[in-house]
Amino acid sequence: MSDSMNKTHSPLERATLGGGCFWCLEAVYQQIKGVQSVVSGYAGGQTSNPTYESVCSGETGHAEIVDIQFDPEQVSYRDLLEIFFVIHDPTTLNYQGNDHGTQYRSVIYTHSEQQNQIAHEVVHELEASKIYRDPVVTQIEVAPTIYPAEDYHQNYFQQHPYQGYCAAVVAPKLAKFRAKFQSLIAPQYT
Repeated sequence: MSDSMNKTHSPLERATLGGGCFWCLEAVYQQIKGVQSVVSGYAGGQTSNPTYESVCSGETGHAEIVDIQFDPEQVSYRDLLEIFFVIHDPTTLNYQGNDHGTQYRSVIYTHSEQQNQIAHEVVHELEASKIYRDPVVTQIEVAPTIYPAEDYHQNYFQQHPYQGYCAAVVAPKLAKFRAKFQSLIAPQYT
């Protein structure tokens, strides 16, 4: 048997991030090499099986998140976090741009002790660098139950790039990511 046949592929890892509207995060993370899937959803609330309407009410306590499956041999967890901190403002409590409410909070849900450590390191490095005038308010918590959002929220930007919110808010974030992280863009998006 050849060596190439003996090689085992590393298992996929999971990253769960919330930083404003999930359409923005989903559009960016779908274009990163090594990312196998991105599912928009809800996490961190008190009720089971939340709906978009209940989450938007602010009464469930859920955050809009993206749940990412990625190959750590192609993109690191740290890379995903560095992108996260460029494409949203981690210094605003419970809002991003015109999106206001706890559902838009900046949050990292970790799936291992290693992810928890890396998340705290990245936040500490950001604060030490003084890139932001205000303190970073991103929450770092152990991943709770994650609920996929309704089907019409999945692949939203890909399906509706000219919709008003997508054109005005999502597209500029995607452009910001593409300008700063060209080496991490998947070949099919270059």
